[in-house]
Amino acid sequence: MIENNEELLTIGETAELLGVSIMTLRRWDESGRLISVRKKEGGNRYYRKSDVDIFLSDLFKIAKEWVLKESDLPESFYCQNSAVFQARLAKMENLMIANRMTEDFASRIVSIAGEIGNNSFDHNLAQWPDVPGIFFAFDLNKKQLVLADRGLGVFKTLKRVKPEIENDKQALEVAFTEIISGRAPEERGNGLKYVKFIISKNNINLFFQTGGAILNLNANSSSLKISEAKDNFHGCLVLIKW
Repeated sequence: MIENNEELLTIGETAELLGVSIMTLRRWDESGRLISVRKKEGGNRYYRKSDVDIFLSDLFKIAKEWVLKESDLPESFYCQNSAVFQARLAKMENLMIANRMTEDFASRIVSIAGEIGNNSFDHNLAQWPDVPGIFFAFDLNKKQLVLADRGLGVFKTLKRVKPEIENDKQALEVAFTEIISGRAPEERGNGLKYVKFIISKNNINLFFQTGGAILNLNANSSSLKISEAKDNFHGCLVLIKW
């Protein structure tokens, strides 16, 4: 039932806000992912603004569904090339600097997000398994950002220059601890040592999944915590919180 004081959005308004097509919204409605409502039987469909806000706030869930289930991706979260990513990263930095709650962390968060995002483009160049580009979204109120790609993943990339690596867990450990030489774009992981260094000096938490392995890292980590994931996919999924 719709409450009298509920703010409703039309299908067109919702599609524009989420950056998807009306057909995509209809599929989400049918699957139960984002359900529409009617003011009266047989009338036009609307969406509760509160439901849309919750949907937009659960950035990690949206990114995970994209890498795991190849679900539809809102255009506002999709960076098809490095130029688009850099522009949105700069926008985030400006917003962080303008916000007294986040201005002190702006340069550090932008630097590690930039390293991870640039890795995706540099090391999947002309080798994307299916969808090129990356997922990038942030919520400054929750102090978090999410990055994801459906690229080769750290294991396949590093194995080209370090063939003795046997699995995703080993690849993650190497990526965050060893300096790897090689011709570009085969130096995947060198920037991740910088990410580890920045996190070790600041109150930042990192979740990094590639394939079937997960790394959790924060300033209090005395050693790398790498575990086996319940799910597996090609590419990377990253959550940064501060």
